[in-house]
Amino acid sequence: MSTTDSAAPLTTDVVLIGAGIMSATLGLMLKELDPTLTITIFERLDVAAAESSDAWNNAGTGHSAFCELNYTPEKPDGTIDISKALKIAEQFEESKQFWAYLTEQYNVKEIQRFINHIPHMSFVWGNDNVDYLRKRHAALIQSALFEGMEYTEDRARLHDWMPLVMDGRDPQQPVAATRMDLGTDVNFGSLTRGMFNLLQEKPGVTFYFNHEVEKLRHKFDGTWGVKAQNRKTGEELKVRARFVFIGAGGGSLPLLEKSGIPEADGFGGFPVSGQWLKCTNPDVIARHEAKVYGKAAVGSPPMSVPHLDTRMIDGRKELLFGPYAGFSTKFLKTGSYLDLPASIQLNNLRPMIMAGLKNLPLTKYLIQQVRQSPQDRVAALREYMPEAQPQDWELAVAGQRVQVIKKDEKQGGVLEFGTEMVTASDGSIAALLGASPGASTAVSIMLSLIQKCFPQQSASPTWQAKFHEMIPSFGQSLATKPELVAEVRARTSAILGLVEEVR
Repeated sequence: MSTTDSAAPLTTDVVLIGAGIMSATLGLMLKELDPTLTITIFERLDVAAAESSDAWNNAGTGHSAFCELNYTPEKPDGTIDISKALKIAEQFEESKQFWAYLTEQYNVKEIQRFINHIPHMSFVWGNDNVDYLRKRHAALIQSALFEGMEYTEDRARLHDWMPLVMDGRDPQQPVAATRMDLGTDVNFGSLTRGMFNLLQEKPGVTFYFNHEVEKLRHKFDGTWGVKAQNRKTGEELKVRARFVFIGAGGGSLPLLEKSGIPEADGFGGFPVSGQWLKCTNPDVIARHEAKVYGKAAVGSPPMSVPHLDTRMIDGRKELLFGPYAGFSTKFLKTGSYLDLPASIQLNNLRPMIMAGLKNLPLTKYLIQQVRQSPQDRVAALREYMPEAQPQDWELAVAGQRVQVIKKDEKQGGVLEFGTEMVTASDGSIAALLGASPGASTAVSIMLSLIQKCFPQQSASPTWQAKFHEMIPSFGQSLATKPELVAEVRARTSAILGLVEEVR
């Protein structure tokens, strides 16, 4: 993809800020819905998907709630709340449907190679945790979305599922695991670049890489003035747009603040960085074939849920453990240490202070993580892989996330660990804040955005028909329709090449 430079003012229908999975999804959806739309994309780096969407910066799990225990909390009465798991599982099925549509429609290699089958497992130890996992399994399998999930406490079977996890483990330790063979590994970097390759081939789409958006101004006619600067030459570029989407990952909050819309008041951000232990021993990598997720430490953010993770990155099988959380005042991996202090304004000062005071355990946890020694990291790894050898692993820097802080009438401010869509009352601008499960649910998030910001078009027969073509289950609840779940999964698995791999 090449960068286009022009000193002349531009007029466009849509501006997308940030060349990540969210902008790629929205841009392609809009062009499928209305091929006449003109779209301008700004990215501050020289390539797409280099921040949170990149494979080394993203968990890549294909978050479907099969193995993520933080999506199924235990309530005070001992029952398991599976509502969030059902929602995320349904959203991931919508994502797979859209990806299957693109694969079938365009037959592009970059789209086809981004997803691979890999079993998703949850693993716990200790009597209380085993009891929790047993109850979780019993609750989840009531839904067609989790049909086929296996549960076992049998050590021989567990060793068959995950030999690295069981080798050298205390035989007296109570252990249990669940397994979902429908799990996937997703290279969101490859997917995003493939989607942008499709987008750039369409008429009316212009990319500006190495361009940082500096100003956003709402004009009297309802349009937006966007000013961006070429980071290499210093040249400024001005664009007028009818709709602006801010999908810049950790960089979205400062841009949202620049927009000046009242809906942005009170939002703040709390940055959390991450690191992986990356396996360098091919023999060890070959012995693991799963994504094994455990329980997060008390007070830790969801992005820190420990997992021993098989990944396919650039055609190679990799094995990662982590991520280890950390703290940086940067909002992007390639950002500035001034990002956090620069984001603090009068309208979000109180929410940020109150959220900070109410999340002191998180602050303590992050400080402990930052102070970890190499021996501490290996000790954490050995809880999941008892025979791990330090020489087989090296430290790698993962992505940067910015958790959402927003106003709350009762508490003053709350820290959110999901994603948050902020939209102007007239629907002319929207921004996506937050992190996990983000990329995996991009399709459903963008569907909601389109219907909110383009209400009249979305209600038209033409757009409604296209919604159903792109996502066959559009408008229906998969969680309550077992036959539809089976039909949708059979179709997407066949198109995405996942059928023969599922045992």
